[in-house]
Amino acid sequence: MKKSRKLIGILAVLAIAVAGVAFAPAPKKVTVKGSDTMVILSQKWAEVFMKSHPDIIIQVTGGGSGTGISALINGATDICNASRPMKKSEIEKLKERYNTLGVEIPCAKDGITVYINKKNPINELSIQQLSDIFSGKVTNWKQVGGSDSPIKLYGRENSSGTYVFFQEEVVKGDYAPSCQTLPGTAAVVNAVIKDMNGIGYGGAAYSEGVKICKVKKDANSSAYEANSENIKKGLYPISRYLYMYTRNRPSGEIKEFIDWTLGPEGQKMVTEVGYFPVR
Repeated sequence: MKKSRKLIGILAVLAIAVAGVAFAPAPKKVTVKGSDTMVILSQKWAEVFMKSHPDIIIQVTGGGSGTGISALINGATDICNASRPMKKSEIEKLKERYNTLGVEIPCAKDGITVYINKKNPINELSIQQLSDIFSGKVTNWKQVGGSDSPIKLYGRENSSGTYVFFQEEVVKGDYAPSCQTLPGTAAVVNAVIKDMNGIGYGGAAYSEGVKICKVKKDANSSAYEANSENIKKGLYPISRYLYMYTRNRPSGEIKEFIDWTLGPEGQKMVTEVGYFPVR
C-alpha cells in the first residue's frame, strides 16, 4: 500500500513536470540574413542580446546583401542585412508581393577599406587610380608609383553589396576580367596577406594583417585613412551606411532586437567590432 502511494506520488510529480515543460512558451526566433560585411557585427549583437533576452533566439547567416534582399522578398528572413541601399527593382518586387516598400534602418557606418600587402611601398591612392586599377587600365604597380610588378586584383562576388558599392562609387564601370572574386571579405584579406602584389577592398572591421591604403578624392586632395574621425567629418571618400531592412514596420521581438542594436549598448559594439556608430 505504501509502495503504491509512493509510486502515485512520483507519477504525480512527473506529470506536473511534464505539464510544465509542455506548457512552457517556446522561444521566439528572429532570422537575420544578408551582408557578409555585417556578419561579424550581427553575430556579436545576437550573442550579447540573447544573454539578456533568453526568450528570444537571433539566428544570423551571411551570403551577401543580394542574397539577404532576395530572402526578405521571398519571406525567408525577418531582417535583411545590406551593405548597400536596396535597388528600385528590388523595392518593386517587395511592393508586388507584400504591398509595402519595406523599412530601411541605417544601423552603422563603414569606410570601404583598400587592402594592400604590408611589403607594398604604396601608401595612398586616388579614386581615379583605384578605378584604373580595378577596371584593368593600370596593370603594373610602377604606373602608380610602386615597384615594377604586376597588380593582382581581389574582390567580392556580384551578390555582395560591397561589390556593387565599390563598382558604382569607385570603378564606375566593369571590373577587370582578371579580378579574382572571393566569397567573403575575410577571403579577400587572406589573399592580399599572401600576395605581395595583391590589392583588395572590403569592410574596415576585416583589415587585420594588411596595410590600409589611404584614399584621396582626386590627385590634388589629401589622402585619408578609413577611421572614425575621418568618416565622421566626411573626409574619407568611400564611406557608406550599413542597413537592416524589414518588410513592414518592426514590431514585437524584431523591434526589440533592432531598438537594442540602435541603443547605447548596440552602438558601442559597432565601434568594438571595427565599424562606426550612426549616432
